[in-house]
Amino acid sequence: MFENKERTDIANLGEFGLIKHLTDNFKIRHESSIKGVGDDAAVLNFDGKEVLISTDLLLEGIHFDLAYVPLVHLGYKAVQVNLSDIYAMNGIATQITVSIGLSSKFPLEAVEEIYKGIELACNKFNIDLIGGDTSSSKQGLVISVTSIGYADKKDVVYRNGAEEGDLICVSGDLGGAYVGLQILEREKLVYLENPNIQPDLEGKDYIIERQLKPEGRRDIVDLLAQMDIKPTSMIDVSDGLASEILHICKQSDKGCTLYEEKFPIDPTTYETARELGLDPTICALSGGEDYELLFTIKQSDYPKLKNDVDISIIGHITDKNSGCKMVSKSDVVHELKAQGWNAFQGL
Repeated sequence: MFENKERTDIANLGEFGLIKHLTDNFKIRHESSIKGVGDDAAVLNFDGKEVLISTDLLLEGIHFDLAYVPLVHLGYKAVQVNLSDIYAMNGIATQITVSIGLSSKFPLEAVEEIYKGIELACNKFNIDLIGGDTSSSKQGLVISVTSIGYADKKDVVYRNGAEEGDLICVSGDLGGAYVGLQILEREKLVYLENPNIQPDLEGKDYIIERQLKPEGRRDIVDLLAQMDIKPTSMIDVSDGLASEILHICKQSDKGCTLYEEKFPIDPTTYETARELGLDPTICALSGGEDYELLFTIKQSDYPKLKNDVDISIIGHITDKNSGCKMVSKSDVVHELKAQGWNAFQGL
């Protein structure tokens, strides 16, 4: 939890005073942001573009654990996971709104840390904070972010456009965020048993950061535009590779074949998964929270990206009757099943 000798009661500021205090330093960068924070509603003008909107809700105890998630990282991640949905439509994110529910245990200084992370994300990804809401909460911390962006009509990519023979591509590497979470959970249990023992995170920086501070792949959207490639379908990897490719196949009315040997898994992810008794491939298929972009392209576009080290071709789209399959390293064919994050599991 948040520990600080300074502790300012939020009630001293009131709702509007709190919003003004937290958002005064945020700058407006985009011409499409006509009016941001400070009125009854934001005013935007996208001048003929297709407008993209996505919303995510993060709940304490469900989506994050404050035992090991720094508040500044939480603010940053809350923005990132939302921007990722705009990038998954092949769009450019430009604005966000942030609504936050707070219990009385949070002083002003804690909320400032969250907004410091939000501001870092806005600065890095060129985003305007244009509104939101604050409220008291009896259920712990609640953060809701809505992201807004745009694309030319001809550039918007949906999940339902994959065609038979298309190549299946993914950016970056997979499974790291899930394995990082397992390390954090392990060290939390050790700490609860003996608070005098320091966390053993040596050599795990990369996968810990994959979990605590993921990066939306705006760079991939820009890269594809530079290569003159419009994906036929696209989705971000928030719930695990298997779940996401099944979404594409279902909405495109197609099947797929993935090849295990082609999965991009970082060596730290692979070695740590083995150390924890986990199958690295299962972590990639079902772990989630990598926020990489999974997309399909026409075979004719292959020469344009074949030499890009940050994009892996992991399979191809097949006809619907062939089903959705993965060929293992030992040439055994497995049916793909979605076993990733389920928001209502256990409720």
